[in-house]
Amino acid sequence: MSTVDLTQDTFQAAIESDATLIIDFWAPWCGPCKQFAPTFEAAAAKNDDITFAKINTEDEQELASAMRIRSIPTIMVFRERVLLFQHSGALSESQLEELIAQVKAVDMAEVHAQIAAQQANPEA
Repeated sequence: MSTVDLTQDTFQAAIESDATLIIDFWAPWCGPCKQFAPTFEAAAAKNDDITFAKINTEDEQELASAMRIRSIPTIMVFRERVLLFQHSGALSESQLEELIAQVKAVDMAEVHAQIAAQQANPEA
């Protein structure tokens, strides 16, 4: 599967999906972003069960600001509407593969239970 481009108009629907979503926030002038792009594309090609998306922070400055992107590349991983991971800086191929394996292994029932418990008792 290739990557998809997200915009302010398509972002909300993408993160509200129950599917796993890995987003690369990047810019055309960013050297590390250019170096990371082939790694991200290769991971997308190997993982048909995950949506890999890119957000051009130059074109989507308002979205990048809303997501508090301060440096690029920044990677965010959502699964079942929950932000599981955020990292600024490029990842190596092995780091990205390990991240994908860890995300797939997360017990989302437990995550949702923890979120529900925190919302029920915000002072804990």
